[in-house]
Amino acid sequence: MRLLMLGGTEFAGRAVVEAALGRGWEVTVFHRGRHEPPAGVRSLHGDRTAPDGLSALADGEWDVVVDTWSAAPRAVRDAARLLAGRVGRYVYVSSRSVYAWPRTGGAAEDAALVDGASADAEQTDYARDKRGGELAVLDSFGAEGALLVRAGLILGPYENVGRLPWWLNRVARGGPVLAPGPRELPLQYIDVRDLAEWILGAVERGLGGAYDLVSPSGHTTMGGLLDACVRVTGGEGDLRWTEASVILGAGIEPWGDLPVWVPGGSELHDALHGADVSRAVGTGLRCRSVSETVADTWSWLQGLGGVAPQRADRPAVGLDPATEAKVLGLR
Repeated sequence: MRLLMLGGTEFAGRAVVEAALGRGWEVTVFHRGRHEPPAGVRSLHGDRTAPDGLSALADGEWDVVVDTWSAAPRAVRDAARLLAGRVGRYVYVSSRSVYAWPRTGGAAEDAALVDGASADAEQTDYARDKRGGELAVLDSFGAEGALLVRAGLILGPYENVGRLPWWLNRVARGGPVLAPGPRELPLQYIDVRDLAEWILGAVERGLGGAYDLVSPSGHTTMGGLLDACVRVTGGEGDLRWTEASVILGAGIEPWGDLPVWVPGGSELHDALHGADVSRAVGTGLRCRSVSETVADTWSWLQGLGGVAPQRADRPAVGLDPATEAKVLGLR
C-alpha cells in the first residue's frame, strides 16, 4: 500500500505513519519541516495554509491519504481537490464533536450533526471546522471514497494536548492528589495506536463512511486510569477521591482543570463517554488495556524529561496546586 500522510510528525499522524511502516507500506509524509518524521519515509515539504503551499503534491499517486487537519476546512478542500483522481481513498480523522448538542448516551453515527459547517469556510469553531473538513472530503471523493474517522478522546504516546501527561506528572509528584469521583465513573477513549491500526485495517478492507472511534463504554473507569498512573509512576501519589459536587462547588472546571474527567450523569459525560461504537468494533476495532496505554505514555514521557510537547492551538490543561490543596483541606 502507498500512503500519503498529511502531517505525520506528531501524535495521531505519527502513530499512523509508524503503524503503516510496521505493515511494510510505502509512506510519504507531507509536512512543514518543523519536526522530523519517523525514519523510513519519503518527506515532502509544504505549508497547506500558504499560497501554492501544496505544490509538492502536484504529482504522484497513492492508494490512500490520511488527513488529521483541525482548522479551516478550506485547507482540506484544497488538498482533496488536488488529490482527487490520484488517490484511491481519503481518510479524514474527524471528531465526535461534529454531532449536534445535546448528545444522548448511546448515540451512534446516525445522530444529528452540527449546522452551519461548510467545506469553503475559514476557521470558526472546532465542531464546525471538523464537519467542514468532512464535507470537503465528501465533495471530492464521494461517500464510497471517503472514510470519516470520528475520534473521541485520544490518549497515548506522543500526546501533545497534555491530558494524560498532566495526570502522570501530577501523580508522580506525590502527596495527596485530588481524584475526581466516583472511582467507578466509566470512561471512553482511544489509544492513538489502536486508532492508527483500525484506520489501516479499514483501508485494507475498503471501508467508507463515518465511524465513531473510541473504546466501548466502560473499557475503563476514572479509578482504573488513575490507579494505573499511581502504579507506573512508583506509587507516591495518594488518591483522595472527591465528590463531583465538591469539585464543582470550588469552581474547578471539568475536562480542563481535571483532564479527562466530567461529572457522571451530565450531558457532557453522555457526549464524551457514552458513545455506541458497535459499528467500529464490528469492523475490527481492538482496544489495549488502560494499563498498557498509561505505562507506554509514562515511558515516552520520561524519555522527554517529563515535559510533553504542547500544541500551540490548544489551551494548557491541569489544576492549580493551590486550588487542589484548598479543596483537600491542606491549606
